[in-house]
Amino acid sequence: MAWHYGDPFGEQRAAVERVAVVDRSHRFVISITGKERLSWLHTISSQAVADLGDGESAESLDLDLNGRVLNHFVLTDLDGTVWIDTEGPRGPELLSFLQKMVFWADAEPVDANDHAVLSLLGPDVAELTENLGVAALPETYRAVPLPGGGFLRRMPWPTADSFDLLVPRDQLATWWTRLRDAGAAAAGLWAFEALRVVALRPRLGIDTDDRTIPHEVNWIGGPGEHGAVHLNKGCYRGQETVARVHNLGKPPRHLVLLHLDGSADSRPETGDPVTAGGRAVGVLGTVIDHYELGPIALALIKRTIPVDTALVAGPCAAAIDPDSVPAHDEPQAGRLAVEKLRGR
Repeated sequence: MAWHYGDPFGEQRAAVERVAVVDRSHRFVISITGKERLSWLHTISSQAVADLGDGESAESLDLDLNGRVLNHFVLTDLDGTVWIDTEGPRGPELLSFLQKMVFWADAEPVDANDHAVLSLLGPDVAELTENLGVAALPETYRAVPLPGGGFLRRMPWPTADSFDLLVPRDQLATWWTRLRDAGAAAAGLWAFEALRVVALRPRLGIDTDDRTIPHEVNWIGGPGEHGAVHLNKGCYRGQETVARVHNLGKPPRHLVLLHLDGSADSRPETGDPVTAGGRAVGVLGTVIDHYELGPIALALIKRTIPVDTALVAGPCAAAIDPDSVPAHDEPQAGRLAVEKLRGR
């Protein structure tokens, strides 16, 4: 995939202020057919999808027995098929898991990498409706069919105007050329990743590790809530940990945005420790340059670290963006119930 096309900051600006197209065909695509595809998927993943309507989308997770995140994926049900796209390197593992879990359900997950993902970003996407061949743009987490196969799906990130096209791979170049001719700027993955970081959206395996639970990285929320875990459903692997942390505990870490010292002689890398006073308090995820904010990064930081703590990320100084710190002071249903029983 192209990292950029010669003007990485200009490409980011185009994706925010105008319209840009990004080739994300490295995503792994899976299709699931069968009458029980949704009810079956509902029982083995973290999202409530049993009643997902035609043309509706959601984000979901595959968790281990301890509630740690193994896979994150986006799914869309359209015309009798569930389409899933996920991180390329993780795709075969997710497909294998899904195929092993079918048993007697009427559901058939298969490799669908004859399809590929493009992303359209920016407020001027609305001007490309005719070029896309759709009557109107879909609402968030909704999808509409595209002429010639595939669909157009609206997402809530990485920008306020974000759309994915899932198209037959043999039409990828045709769609790219059509969108470029219609006025969309060519943007590389640098642009998409920088905007994703600002939106505080994690990428599996880069902003997460083998201990990450959904509460730490903004993946809590039902369909249409920008999350990947529905808190009012059970019957999936790892559900006990999700419920326990939500009702009685706090996540040990949280995902924050770091501003990095751009004057440092060298730049930190993903996986570098984040320290405070020489003590490790977190780990770096995506490290990238933003067209307005300069060098920034996502990091998993201990929840107890004050927002104004002076940090060191790899070889340079770092500071937590206070607007990125989630609140953890909301009333918890489990603790409220315990206090009620105790007469408080």
